Parts: sequence; C-alpha cells; structure tokens
Amino acid sequence: MTAEIICVGTEILLGNIVNTNAAYLAEKLAASGLDCYYQTVVGDNAERLAGVLKCAMERSDVILLSGGLGPTEDDLTKETVAKVCGKKLSVDDHSMERIAEFFAVRDIQPTENNWKQAMVPEGAKVLDNDNGTAPGIILETEKNRIVLLPGPPAELIPMFEQQVISYLDALTPGVICSRMVKLCGVSESQVEDTLKDLIDGQTNPTIATYAKTGEVHIRVTASGENAKAAGKTIKPIVKELKSRFGGDIYSTREETTLEMAVADLLLANDLTVTTAESCTGGMIAARIINVPGVSECYKAGLVTYSNKAKRKFLGVRKSTLDKYGAVSSKTAGEMAKGAALLLKADVAVAVTGIAGPDGGTEEKPVGLVYIGCCVKGELTVKEYHFSGTRSQIREATTSAALILMRSCILKYFSKVTFGKK
Repeated sequence: MTAEIICVGTEILLGNIVNTNAAYLAEKLAASGLDCYYQTVVGDNAERLAGVLKCAMERSDVILLSGGLGPTEDDLTKETVAKVCGKKLSVDDHSMERIAEFFAVRDIQPTENNWKQAMVPEGAKVLDNDNGTAPGIILETEKNRIVLLPGPPAELIPMFEQQVISYLDALTPGVICSRMVKLCGVSESQVEDTLKDLIDGQTNPTIATYAKTGEVHIRVTASGENAKAAGKTIKPIVKELKSRFGGDIYSTREETTLEMAVADLLLANDLTVTTAESCTGGMIAARIINVPGVSECYKAGLVTYSNKAKRKFLGVRKSTLDKYGAVSSKTAGEMAKGAALLLKADVAVAVTGIAGPDGGTEEKPVGLVYIGCCVKGELTVKEYHFSGTRSQIREATTSAALILMRSCILKYFSKVTFGKK
C-alpha cells in the first residue's frame, strides 16, 4: 500500500516552525511497511487543502494529515476532509466530555469555539487526545484510509504511537525493519564509493546514506514477514559494513550520538577529560555534558577566548603567541597540554580557529582551525579548513574535536595493548 503525508499550517510555509511532523511520520510509515511517495505542505486555506487532498486520494491508499484541528476559524482540516469525502459533521458526545474534563481539571473556562473540536465526520473513528483538546480521526472511504492528527508534536506523537501504529500495521502484511550504522571522520562520497557495489545490487535489504556534520549514517532497511525475519536479512549487511569501515563506525544503535560514544569510551577506560575552547566558546563541553552520567569523567571546561586567558589559565607561552599566533598548531598543542596539567585530566581537547565572518587573512583564512588532543601526555594536533557561516564552522569544529578525541583514545589504547608485541 502507498501512503502520503499532508501537513497543514501557514506557519510551516512561512518558516515560523520547522516541520518535524513530516520526518517523524515518514519514518513511522516505512516501519509499518507503507511506501510513502509524496509529502505536501499546504496553508490554512480550505480551497487549496481540498485540491491537495483530492490529488492525494487519487494516488495514495493511506493519507495522514497533521494540523488544522484546533478551535480557531483557520483550523479547517476536519471540515475540508468531511466536505471532500461527502460526510456530514456531528457532535461526538465522548469528545465533548473529554474536552469539558480537560478544562475542568485545569480550572479554565472553555470558550464557545472549543466545542468545535468535538465535531466529527459521520462514520469516523475518534482518536482520544490525552495531551490536548483536539481528538484525532480515522475516516475510511471506499478507496482511502484518511488519518487526521493534531499539529503539535507533543500531541501527535503519543496519539500516533498509542492508537495509529497498530491500525497501520494491520493494513499491510509483513514488517519493515531498519538498522543504523554510524560513522565519523569519513565523507559521504567516500562512503558511497565504498558501498557502490552493494547499493547498485540492492533489492532487499536496501542501503541509504545520510550526511551529518562530521558524520555519515548508513541505514539498512529490510522487509520480512515478521521482525525476526527482517532482522535476519539485515544482519549480514551490517557485518559487511563493519568489515569495510572498521574503526570508523562508532555505533550501530539509532539512539547513540557521537558524544555518547565518546563518553562511553572515556567511562569504559576510567579516563577523565577536560576541554579548552576558543572559537567554539563552550560548544564541545555542551555536547559532552549532554550525555547522562558524564559527570563521572568530565572535570571542567575552559573558554579561553583571549590571548591573556590562554596564557593565564592554560600556560600558553607568550613567545608561542608572538611567533605563531593564537590560531596555530603550537598554540592548540599548548592549550591541550595546559588544560590536562591544570585539571589533572587524562584527556584534554583544545580548539583555536577563525570562525569569521571577519578576522581571516590570506595566510590564515576564515575556517582555519587547529585542534589538539592530549591523551595521557601524548599530544596530537591537526589542522582543519572548514567553510560556511560562523555557526557552521563552529559546529564543524565541535564535531571534529569529538572525532579527534575518539581517535586519539583508540590509538593510545591500541598502542598500549599491542605496541609491545
């Protein structure tokens, strides 16, 4: 069966909010074994929404609509769907009771337009909303299954997971399962070139790559009569990916982030860590501290933006700054060593660079960054050239610092473990 997503809301078209609902719903449709070929965003306009819906009903079996179920005059999704499908709206007593209870519990007096949300197309199934006042709706026609969901993600997601997934799963035989393989320190073009033979010959499972800042994620997706069968099909491909990419893979778990993988590496080896940042201004520390339980290994972070701060707190020599400048390999190395010494940390990572948009020269252009990492006294410094806006350069630097830290820790323990043999 084919599915289609229609997200309703002028605020999405204007860019006032990011359309996260479409990404969420698309992923869930795939997991339910439904092929999603179209996504549309339409504003709060009944005529345009009707046109989009009619088109969707011609080409797709299942249609998910999000947004436009609220109490205001521009919330027109339910009314438009009912009109297009030739259905009358009538009061649903169950929804009326739930809306009244919602306001009573909060000691709020509902306005007259709130009761509009209890109007339901004839023959429709009502989906209770435990996090808001707008109920969802499933409306079946001779050809289509139309699912109406509230726009706020805090309402849409629990409603979908608790009441819609089981409905969609029953529509299709078999399941679709995915496994994510996450790499860092390699480009998407390198990954695709390495996987060209697998991608060209793919049927079931399929392989797709996704580029992120400093990372590439590979999603392996397979269909099967049940989750066990689909997982069995995925397993040999994941094994082949591990063989081809080795240490570039930092996780095969969807929920694991790069900073989580670095933190796990630190904790597993009883290592303490500190950060010394200039151009990133604390972004590396923020990524690391985002990991629960990292207080066991993270000591402190320093933002040493000025030369004076680099000298005072990190012990960067005045002669180094005078001869090589704040943005240099020498300065990054002394920052890393100084941070490790000051806080008695096993691992220290330091960054210094020119994030722009000003401050670059022909010799040292915007985007030039040096990252130093000191692991148990062993120092590594690398030079990077990033491009983009100030924000993009800082984000790229942050990811690169985490990747270098991971690489240096692995290299150190590889040397300790195998170096004497």
